[in-house]
Amino acid sequence: MTDNRRVLLIDDMPTIHEDFRKILLPAASAKSALAAAEAALFGDAPPAAASPAGPGFELDSAYQGQEGLARLQQARAAGRPYALAFVDMRMPPGWDGVETIARLWDEDPELQVVICTAFADTSWDEVLTRLEARDRLLILKKPFDAIEVLQLANALCAKWNAVKQVRRHVDELEARVAERTEALTQANVSLKQQIDERRRLEGQLVQSEKLASIGQLAAGVAHEINNPIGYIASNFNTLNRYAEQLFEIIGAYEAADAPQAAAGERQRLHALREAHDIGFLREDVPGLLAESREGLDRVKKIVQDLKDFSRVDSHQEWQLADLHRGIDSTLNIVASELRYKADVVKEYGPLPEVECLPSQINQVVMNLLTNAAQAMGPARGRILVRTGTTGEQVRIEVSDNGSGIAPEHLSRIFDPFFTTKPVGQGTGLGLSLCYGIVQHHGGRIEVASKPGEGTTFRILLPVRQTGAAPAAGDASPPLACGRPDAAALSH
Repeated sequence: MTDNRRVLLIDDMPTIHEDFRKILLPAASAKSALAAAEAALFGDAPPAAASPAGPGFELDSAYQGQEGLARLQQARAAGRPYALAFVDMRMPPGWDGVETIARLWDEDPELQVVICTAFADTSWDEVLTRLEARDRLLILKKPFDAIEVLQLANALCAKWNAVKQVRRHVDELEARVAERTEALTQANVSLKQQIDERRRLEGQLVQSEKLASIGQLAAGVAHEINNPIGYIASNFNTLNRYAEQLFEIIGAYEAADAPQAAAGERQRLHALREAHDIGFLREDVPGLLAESREGLDRVKKIVQDLKDFSRVDSHQEWQLADLHRGIDSTLNIVASELRYKADVVKEYGPLPEVECLPSQINQVVMNLLTNAAQAMGPARGRILVRTGTTGEQVRIEVSDNGSGIAPEHLSRIFDPFFTTKPVGQGTGLGLSLCYGIVQHHGGRIEVASKPGEGTTFRILLPVRQTGAAPAAGDASPPLACGRPDAAALSH
């Protein structure tokens, strides 16, 4: 795009127009006198001078403000606006320079303007107050110097073109920004959809892991309850048989005690006592009842431990909890998993009550205990559960002397879906869920392991939750995506 060097001169003096043509259009100055004479002879307005070759100016003339405004409107309608206007201050009987400039700016606010005045009484402050456009307005005192006019024309046309170029660049940038903003908006919408989908899938995965834990828990509970239920049922059958025998003996006693009882009734009673061994019944029935009561107490204890483990009556609210009680309940729940693989040793230190979600902490302990049991080889192993305090935190450690974790796997054990178990025997979410629960409690989980020697997991939890506690219904932690570094743990 070529530079705009179109200039409009508005002055009521023909000589001023001739002077401007000599300054701005030197190549056409020889023809200007003839053009002026032709205009005077035929009453036409002087035609616009042709632009000289090279970077010259195009100069149009107007002799009153109204005529200048009309020329400006025609030029803009033709798509050839003026960059600069020289406007005389006094042009009787029409508009003065200030009103003319105001009208021109109403039509074209980007027009650069130079006021030409020969009157010393013109107040520059008054002009600026009336026009309020200092950045587009200069003053030229008459009589003016040709070099001064030429410099003003060059400078102000260059300014007009620079401003136009800057605004064009700004428009292009705004268009690009709008395009980029639209692209970012679409990307954000897509990202939000992906995040929502990921959260939905993570929720399903966490629920799947919980269901797997519940299945494992149910299997252990079923095994633990089946044992006492089995011998209670056996004892019940025996007691039922004993009761029938006792009722038969009692019936014989009643018959033998009747006044009309014959000697044969007493012989039958004696035979029944011998046959049913009444002495043995006296010894065996209390034992069966005691054993059955013990079995019922065992079932009751398992049910209570199950309630303590899951806290089904707590609605998952943050509460002060006795961690030792929760660990004991968990040990009782997973007893069938541990009984044939390892001996459990408890080394409990003094612990304050901890503000937590007890069922979630129980779930972490259960996962660590079952992992420890599954890490045992063919020989019977040992699992150590140790508790204590570290500064303002409580500590739970689960150590085993099992197979340990390979160094190349140690940094990945908390990653979702990572598992070294055979296909179908592990989801790879158990430790990831543990990490998420501990993180949800504002704590951390550490691990140290040596292949062939065993593994120790340490859980550190704050005694009190310093941040705002989550809502009661917001108890499910996010699926952990990060992992802590393996740390050396002391025993």
